[in-house]
Amino acid sequence: MKIFLIIMAVLLIIFVALIILGKKAQKKQAEQQQLMEANKQTVPMLIIDKKRMKMKESGLPQAVIDQTPKLMRGQKLPIVKAKVGPQIMNLVCDEKIFDTIPLKKEVKAVVSGIFITDFKGLHGRLETPEAPKKGFWKRMVEKAQEKAGATPVK
Repeated sequence: MKIFLIIMAVLLIIFVALIILGKKAQKKQAEQQQLMEANKQTVPMLIIDKKRMKMKESGLPQAVIDQTPKLMRGQKLPIVKAKVGPQIMNLVCDEKIFDTIPLKKEVKAVVSGIFITDFKGLHGRLETPEAPKKGFWKRMVEKAQEKAGATPVK
């Protein structure tokens, strides 16, 4: 019984600590979002290449790499290589729009520092990417649900 109470107390302390840390992280993220909104610019650029790369291999400035936490340096980031004016730059892209950015096309991108938050087509209409192919397991689940008369899960 004592062991159970000790375990419950430890779990309660951990839970409260996570809630406090979560609130701090949420406030910090809101402040960063406000800074990005204040510093955004619309810039025409030609997209040369896009890849998911580790920060060390991405070609970003060393000052940016030094400022990032050590745990984040190993993660792969969506990197876009673009010609902005006469310069060729490596920019970090928002994960939400990375798949929709067209290659070898000129776009007007909303940029905040080295971070691309949004884009619009400059010349003509942009193609939307195809839906990714469904794997074997998803197709089998859909077929089974169709036979059972249920609505398919997406």
